[in-house]
Amino acid sequence: MPVVICITSLSTGHHALAPVNGHSGGVPTQRATLGQWGERVAVRFLTDGGWQIIERNWRCRYGEIDLIVHDPRAGVVAFVEVKTRRSDAFGGPLAAVDHRKAARLRRLAGQWLQEHPHQAAVVRVDVVAVWHRAGQAPLVQHVIDIA
Repeated sequence: MPVVICITSLSTGHHALAPVNGHSGGVPTQRATLGQWGERVAVRFLTDGGWQIIERNWRCRYGEIDLIVHDPRAGVVAFVEVKTRRSDAFGGPLAAVDHRKAARLRRLAGQWLQEHPHQAAVVRVDVVAVWHRAGQAPLVQHVIDIA
């Protein structure tokens, strides 16, 4: 069962709604632009939390992993799917990761590990959900071990 570990503001790192200082992110207008913006927000959120980015948008013939990150403090390598939305009108970001998507992410993670042996105590698949809120700080939710 996945565990939600936080909903936080990028500017403060606290569990509160606050403007993101110096990071308005602009106003993404198209799906690809919104997704790229969300990935930038997710990278900032994770690196501010001590994670190291191993790869962004890793691709193989089976698909793509948005982020591959490492937490050196805990020895965790996480394969991260980033989902960005403006609202929950279509179920929100987390609703976009169903069991088929989670299974595909597990297969992709296995492929990456075959190609890039990594010394990690824990390997898992996570989701980082990002909500773009016009004129407000983005909200970020990191859900660990979805698969």
